[in-house]
Amino acid sequence: MPESSARHEEAPGPLAGLRVLEMGNFIAAPSAGRLMADLGADVVKVERPRGGDELRRWRLHEGDTSLLFRAMNRNKRSLTLDLGRPEGQEVALALIRRCDVVLENFRPGTLERWGLGAERMRAVNPGVVLARISGYGQTGPYRDRPGFGGVAEAVGGLRHLTGYPDRPPTRLGISLADSVAGLYAVVGALAALHRRSATGRGEVVDVALYEAVYSLMESLTPDYDAFGIERERAGGALPGIAPSNTYVCQDGRYVVISGNGDAVFRRLMAVIGRPGLGDDPRLADNAGRVRHVAELDAAITAWTAELPHEEALMRLAAGDVPCGPIYTAAEIAKDPHFAARGMLERHRVAIAPGWHQDVAFPGVVPKLAEAPGRTRWLGPDLGEHTDVVLAEVGIGAARREELRDLGVV
Repeated sequence: MPESSARHEEAPGPLAGLRVLEMGNFIAAPSAGRLMADLGADVVKVERPRGGDELRRWRLHEGDTSLLFRAMNRNKRSLTLDLGRPEGQEVALALIRRCDVVLENFRPGTLERWGLGAERMRAVNPGVVLARISGYGQTGPYRDRPGFGGVAEAVGGLRHLTGYPDRPPTRLGISLADSVAGLYAVVGALAALHRRSATGRGEVVDVALYEAVYSLMESLTPDYDAFGIERERAGGALPGIAPSNTYVCQDGRYVVISGNGDAVFRRLMAVIGRPGLGDDPRLADNAGRVRHVAELDAAITAWTAELPHEEALMRLAAGDVPCGPIYTAAEIAKDPHFAARGMLERHRVAIAPGWHQDVAFPGVVPKLAEAPGRTRWLGPDLGEHTDVVLAEVGIGAARREELRDLGVV
């Protein structure tokens, strides 16, 4: 192994020494915990003693723990704890005393009902940062409404723009709202920790799923407020930017071509054999190209329709035009760039009772040069680290057995 690779393999991540308590299910808070764990934080995930995080059974094909859970909860330690019981709350406070960050995604008021609200946490640890993710935030008239990611995508404005104008709104095939909210929770927590280094005081980070989506909507509201423009679904195109669309090729495969920069547009027109359009003064800037977008899309489609998608992509790349295929999972799995960037990590995992297999999981993002994050282990079995974690906060073997007998852990 090269010296640099060995150094990175052994180096702690940039968040090493940070203690995080994750109290949440599904995607939002766990995605925040995963990112912090990937970067070296010690993340203890609290799960219900019976059944654990419901994500364990989402997209479950065999066994009792899904690969989705294994991916979302890698590098974490699993602690079973009933937070609804007084004994469980005592354990939680013992953990919070030594934590830097607490992540949660319960409905607002749930922690307070358990005696674990922000003020109670501050009483035992004035420097703790509490990052809260919920459907509509901790305040406002909708705070008590249940909110899942799909609903947040609708309320935040995204769903109205997703799909084709002659069809009902559609959704993306991933939990976008939850994942973006998790990113914001990490950004907020790290900002609060930076402030704590100067003030010594903790903070409450309030992330709403619908706001995480709404923050991605660019000039949706300003365009409406200033000009009365209501954006509508536009299929594969990006309204107001041209040419940028999805185009079908001779073999029925689609390619994405982004030729909306002025110089890029001229190169694109040269590649497709239409240099006259590249030199047309009507099309010299984006505003002009938007006015004539139908003409441009027709010219590009006529070109792609004559070529297999691989040939079209090869010619576009040779002409320095941004383009790409629409990959399936199978194509990602065999792509050399994904492999070279460490984005296809193979880990041995139980995928069915008595059946272990090396499986490709996504790599760590972002990449740091000196202290990179890494996958130390996949999402753990339910309660795998309960005894170790409880021992770290001074709970001895006898008391652990008592808590087990009571069903608290």
